[in-house]
Amino acid sequence: MSAPATIIALRPLDLDGSRVEDVALSNLRLDGQGPMWLQIRRTLAQPILRGDWRPGTRIPAEMDLTEHFRTSRMTVNKAIQSLAAEGLLQRRRKIGTVVAERAQERPVFEIWDTADVVARGGGIYGYRLLECAFVKDDPDKRALLNVSRKTQLVWMRCLHLSDGQPFQLEERLVNVDAAPGITCQPMETTAPGPWLLAHVPWTQAEHTISALEAGPAEAEALDVRQGSACLVVERRTWNGDVPVTLARLWNPGAQHRLVGRFEPSR
Repeated sequence: MSAPATIIALRPLDLDGSRVEDVALSNLRLDGQGPMWLQIRRTLAQPILRGDWRPGTRIPAEMDLTEHFRTSRMTVNKAIQSLAAEGLLQRRRKIGTVVAERAQERPVFEIWDTADVVARGGGIYGYRLLECAFVKDDPDKRALLNVSRKTQLVWMRCLHLSDGQPFQLEERLVNVDAAPGITCQPMETTAPGPWLLAHVPWTQAEHTISALEAGPAEAEALDVRQGSACLVVERRTWNGDVPVTLARLWNPGAQHRLVGRFEPSR
């Protein structure tokens, strides 16, 4: 009597001939903070940034994620598309969606949702819109995005809170041509960053990090002394050659630090 046959299930090969590692659905848990698509985005992004998922690791199919998270496929697709646009995920024919090569190098200074930062620090997030208006004749603000007088802009200032205390002051300039449909109304309850991420695609981002002293307006908003040191991060984004937005984020210097972990290229 012959021995029973042994069945070996082979994983598909990636383009370089290596076996594709799969992510187990059972390991994926939402944090319950904010819109569903942003929760899914964070759930997929964080193990990439930590290095838990190596380049080439295949994430579950959209239909499987839809059933697992009990949401719509459109919601899952939005999360995956945003990560693909930022270079963390890649869609590969006959393979599926995998962690991109050198994905960990891209987000060293990535600015994630401030609500998520506050929650991960154990605080309760709050948001307050301080100012919002369409820009009229203001050459200085137009110069920040390098746009002509014909381009309509929205300027806003908002305050992010942790346990009811000032956490971050955000100054935001948005190109209306690149973000059709944007008005001040949704910003009364939704921070501009998550709104733009959900509605406006971008292809390139630039970060500038500075140490600046708080002026009168910044000191009042952040409840610090005028002249206090602040960590200021400026983020500009473009969609192709079109400037989308400039965000200037003021953080009290004693309360914030930036950490990036990466490995040398091989």
